[in-house]
Amino acid sequence: MAYKKACICNHIHLRHPRQAFFGVTLYEPVIAESDFIVEPTIKTFLRILDPADNSTGGGSASAVAGGMAAALAAMVARLSMGKPGMEPDAFYRPIIDEAEDLSRRLLQGARRDSESFDAVMAAFRLPKTSEKERAARQEAVAEAMLQATRIPLENAESCRRVIERCRTLTGRSNPNAQSDLECALYLARAGLDGCLSNVAINLPKIKDANQAQRIQSQAERLKRLD
Repeated sequence: MAYKKACICNHIHLRHPRQAFFGVTLYEPVIAESDFIVEPTIKTFLRILDPADNSTGGGSASAVAGGMAAALAAMVARLSMGKPGMEPDAFYRPIIDEAEDLSRRLLQGARRDSESFDAVMAAFRLPKTSEKERAARQEAVAEAMLQATRIPLENAESCRRVIERCRTLTGRSNPNAQSDLECALYLARAGLDGCLSNVAINLPKIKDANQAQRIQSQAERLKRLD
């Protein structure tokens, strides 16, 4: 029987050790035929943890950080409901709903960020023998780069909203969960900065000057808001 090590949840296992990473042996994810299909966002998370994977990097990691921050904010809001000295439950319910939605969006955004990088690499691998092929390749690369810049910008916007929800809860949430709220804020800020870093590095590669200017203006606005 093949050795398996449980990871993330009971339905996901890791096997086939690949290499030691900070003293921890990493394993390749596998799914038994009887198991359900692994969520794409979990696959993305595992790819982030794998130092041998060069396609899932800082953009996806930053979005995951924002997703975790949003989940923590929702948890803090839930832990504040019905507690003495706290706001009415009606104050926390919309925060919970928005934070949970942001968490889903950001985890999906992590997957989309990884896929956008794959699309860029696929575009660069297109044939370029003839003039027609070169033109098609150039168009594909331009569109892929545009998406690879828009996606982290969208994730940055979501991280910014998580920061706002954390600030809404500051001083108005369960004091026993104060450290959780602080961690949420740290993660959301890291997610915002990381996503904007990915926007900045891709921006010079966008050939459409109008598109590049719009994206740069949005990124600068998000920087100022923090």
